[in-house]
Amino acid sequence: MGCAGHMADWEPWLQYAIRRNILRQPKEALAEARGLALQDEKIGAYLDDVADFYRVPVKTHKAPGMSANKLLFLLDIGFGTEEPRVRAAVDAILSHRDENGVFQSCVNIPKHFGGSGENTFGWCLCDAPNLFRALILAGVAYEAQLEKGVSTLLSLVQENGFPCAASPEFGTFRGPGKKGDRCPYATLIMLQLLALIPGHHDGETAQTCAETLLSLWEHSYEEHPFLFYMGKDFRKLKAPPVWYDIVSVTDALSRFAFAREDERFLQMVSVIEEKRDENGLFTPESVYLKCKGWDFGQKKAPSGYLTYCCEKIFQRLEGGTA
Repeated sequence: MGCAGHMADWEPWLQYAIRRNILRQPKEALAEARGLALQDEKIGAYLDDVADFYRVPVKTHKAPGMSANKLLFLLDIGFGTEEPRVRAAVDAILSHRDENGVFQSCVNIPKHFGGSGENTFGWCLCDAPNLFRALILAGVAYEAQLEKGVSTLLSLVQENGFPCAASPEFGTFRGPGKKGDRCPYATLIMLQLLALIPGHHDGETAQTCAETLLSLWEHSYEEHPFLFYMGKDFRKLKAPPVWYDIVSVTDALSRFAFAREDERFLQMVSVIEEKRDENGLFTPESVYLKCKGWDFGQKKAPSGYLTYCCEKIFQRLEGGTA
């Protein structure tokens, strides 16, 4: 039955997301559901946080509480720039871009990692693609405001994916890997970005990114550049899909027809499918501590939101566009 079949069991914000993105109900039929979703305290807190987008500097990218991740979560559910606090977040991002068109984050990199130890505006390849994704999902004009910066990021691609890279403001910062290694996470979020750009959706760079991730799965017990493993922890179901895990990677790959036909991708889907319970639901196997209070912040009961994330993957396999 999945998340839609159990919709009455879930909180209003998730009911709204399911009706909008899984059942594809028309906008005019969702006004009441949207209003109820906006009354949720957790949704309200997220909206307040993204409205003051740069209040808290980025200290780690493995954080669902990071402003960019909260904004992507809200946009995915169905809250766009018609909500003033989302509009404020978008305006804040648009006000911070460098001369190459790349949008910047406020990041604090310690001196022992090559940074200044102070809050600094700049970009890393492990955060800039997420800002571009958010702006595209928010409806910002691509050619007029985004294309130049995306081209800058695309120029960094190597034959084995995207490297660990950062703007000059961050000095000698580089992740814990060999200089020539591809960064699996940067490659993943660049693939997620390319999925949203029609002109790049089936291009060579997207295929390079997909092949990088599929190859890392194929050699998951031998290769782990920049300490990104595809071992037991990677295979645990976890939400929201903001980091490098099986739900996030499979979700990204599922957006490309050429990847959906790959046996390695289908292996990943099978790992997820085998964890579905008798009611068609999925229970988190790992959680972010900061997500306590959400249905995906516990490991004892099925999560409607985790199931929603997985069902969007299965819909694409069936020819849908979730």
